[in-house]
Amino acid sequence: MTDKRFHLSWFMNFTPDEWREPFGNGGTPWDGEFYIEMAKMLDRACFDYIMIEDKLMVPEIYGGSRDLALKAAMIAPKHDPAPLAVAMGMATQHLGVIATMSTMAYPPFMLTRLSSTIDSLTKGRFGWNVVTSAEDLAAQNFNMDALPPREQRYAMADEYMEVVHKLFESWEPDAVVLDRENGVYADPSKVHTIDHKGEFFNVRGPLNTVPSPQGKPVFVQAGASPRGRDFAATHADSIVSVANGVEGMKAFRDDIRARAEKLGRNPDDIKVLFCITPTLGETEKEAREKYDRVMMSDNFVTDILVSMSGITEIDFAQFDLDKPLPEKLVTNGESGTLDKFQQWGSGKTLRELAADSGGGMVSSLELIGTPDQVAERMGEAMAEVGGDGFLVTTPTLRVSRRYVVEVTDGLVPALQKRGLMRTEYKHKLLRDNLREF
Repeated sequence: MTDKRFHLSWFMNFTPDEWREPFGNGGTPWDGEFYIEMAKMLDRACFDYIMIEDKLMVPEIYGGSRDLALKAAMIAPKHDPAPLAVAMGMATQHLGVIATMSTMAYPPFMLTRLSSTIDSLTKGRFGWNVVTSAEDLAAQNFNMDALPPREQRYAMADEYMEVVHKLFESWEPDAVVLDRENGVYADPSKVHTIDHKGEFFNVRGPLNTVPSPQGKPVFVQAGASPRGRDFAATHADSIVSVANGVEGMKAFRDDIRARAEKLGRNPDDIKVLFCITPTLGETEKEAREKYDRVMMSDNFVTDILVSMSGITEIDFAQFDLDKPLPEKLVTNGESGTLDKFQQWGSGKTLRELAADSGGGMVSSLELIGTPDQVAERMGEAMAEVGGDGFLVTTPTLRVSRRYVVEVTDGLVPALQKRGLMRTEYKHKLLRDNLREF
């Protein structure tokens, strides 16, 4: 019998929660307790992983100022995901924890060492979301005036990954012998320098951490452009994406699998998860009213445009909210995100594009209804796509405890009842759980 199950993960920010809403947590989650509780809930619900996004700057693109970004708490404040990943991983039993870390910000040795350490602390459940950063404001925090062009960033990232793999492999899997009788902790003949001398990086090695439970963390990526898809198909264990409906989801997954096969990889080793923002209610009418209420809120459009300006480095405050964008926009920032957002040629106003970005463009398909209705739609969509699963998030990436409960205690049981989601974990390591089906 064909396994109908698919993977379910969560995408979040280490930012204030839904601090303006009645069921928010007050906007002060900095001790991590709110997100640790959330991780425990996802662990009980048998999610594969929780992924923590990151940016390395305070945005000041929208309106030419950082004022609105800080007032709305969009993109900033944002705390470092790596310590939170450790805290969440050590508080859970099975859930994978994914931290976003930029190849621009970390020297390869430091990132490899940090990843190895966290994988050991979480007993083999750590993953790295590989990003190159796409904001000049971030580059200016790291001794640069501006980011290199996109193609050069990918060339640097390719070599960066080469170095990372060499460092992880600088200790052979059985290098630690723990021979107490002869006083030998590690066999020196099984620890090697890498002596990498490349175009962008010179790294001697070896790594000074022992091999972690997974050997290497799970690699997650979100490449959307053709170059980005090649990078993801080369390196990723899991790819996260936003697609336009079932046809777009299937086309993207088929394309990634074809690229992986051409590169000599087993496509089944790469799990493609599509972003969704389900809106749940006790009735379909209630869910629809909730959705419309969010989309029409006074703060929503500004929140989305502040975020989109920070990500794409285009000031959307310069355009009329109630008119279509006057031209097709280009950027050296996140071009894939920009292309999805602007929907050039659709005739939609900027206000409508913002609503789409929150309610539709962050979600690969519309999911509004009761838990049973949404679960049924998810199952039908995944059957057409062929796999591999979904990445739950919210329109502005802010989250409330209420929303988490709606998903873990409402949607998840509806999925499990249909045989669409695991009811228990079979493996200890994150990579093994991802490859289970």
